[in-house]
Amino acid sequence: MTAQAVLAAKDLIQAQFDAYNAQDLDAYCAFFTDDVIVADLNGAVSVNGIAAYRAKYEATFAQFPQNKAELVSRMHVGGTVVDHERVVRSPGGETFEIICIYTLAGGKIARVDFAR
Repeated sequence: MTAQAVLAAKDLIQAQFDAYNAQDLDAYCAFFTDDVIVADLNGAVSVNGIAAYRAKYEATFAQFPQNKAELVSRMHVGGTVVDHERVVRSPGGETFEIICIYTLAGGKIARVDFAR
């Protein structure tokens, strides 16, 4: 993979991260393939397809309108980008850390595996 392709992968992940924090559902979902898969790391698939993904984050953004993620660290190898994030549901509210493993295909995110 070329340096330009790696940069593009990092830019893609950063752009979806920014759309997530802006709670811009249309922009956020545009970064994912139509057949996106979401799973717990080494666990069951929890979301299959963009319609289910959209519904999940529409509900999340409605339930937590002040939800924000802070990037702790990011690394990439080939078509995989791994983020360590700290998520705050609301000021003074629930906070948790999560690892997001993004698998890219065709210039979009095809799979996300979460470890929490």
